[in-house]
Amino acid sequence: MDHLDQLESQSVFILREAYAKFKNLCMLWSIGKDSTVLLWLARKAFFGHVPFPLVHIDTTYKIPEMIEFRDRIAREWKLTMIYGINRQALDAKQTFPDGRLGRVACCAALKTEAFRKTVSGEWPRFRLNHETGAYEIEKNPEPYTGVILGIRADEEGSRSKERYFSTRDKDSHWNVGDQPPEFWNQFNTTFPPGAHVRIHPLLDWSELNVWEYIDRENIPVTPLYFDQGRGIRYRSLGCAPCTKPVESTAKTPREIAEELRAGKFSRIAERSGRDQDKEDGGGLETLRRDGYM
Repeated sequence: MDHLDQLESQSVFILREAYAKFKNLCMLWSIGKDSTVLLWLARKAFFGHVPFPLVHIDTTYKIPEMIEFRDRIAREWKLTMIYGINRQALDAKQTFPDGRLGRVACCAALKTEAFRKTVSGEWPRFRLNHETGAYEIEKNPEPYTGVILGIRADEEGSRSKERYFSTRDKDSHWNVGDQPPEFWNQFNTTFPPGAHVRIHPLLDWSELNVWEYIDRENIPVTPLYFDQGRGIRYRSLGCAPCTKPVESTAKTPREIAEELRAGKFSRIAERSGRDQDKEDGGGLETLRRDGYM
């Protein structure tokens, strides 16, 4: 068993453990490479079927190709696809692109608050109708007690402090210092009433591992990750106004993996093109303590 097989096996085990322990489970799908690998692993874990809904937080400022990819894959793989949105902030133009908020405050409104209230069922959730191809309001949404996310410990500093099973209080706040240790695949899956638990099956994966796995498994990802002939591509994806591409001529997952092995980005943070990180002091801890993904 090689290293990718070991990572795959661990992630599949965690996905099955989460499904066995949490009644109302969902998976966050940002449409990026990591959460798409996570989606692929979920299909492997449950023999081609994903037995819980995929949730996307739509800020309306995502790069259009991301939404096109989301809806195409959701149809092709027959996923239970749900999105949440902070319609109040958007209608009031309380966003960074409208010039009313800074980038971090905009993320807090369009991502963190929308995520919290979508997961809790306080705000409407919109579910894809596979017969019509349209999104319709989900009736009587129940809160999710478990949320699966595709974060990796090596991606940025605050994520390295996570556990595989990490609790959030009733307001989705994260107490970084109050986390049980996880030894020998012994995970704490019992948490206080009112909390929800975030599950991180990719925590030990690296950026290189992700691209090697995408290459090995031939996993479809949005073409935004590849050079389209202009000598640039996206390394990390977010909202269009706050995400910049990197210089790269890599056109395939294998070429991206070769760049990483050669150390092309060894001194450049993976999320260096995400301007909200810079405004937050170079990391996401402020946002993540308050409930950000």
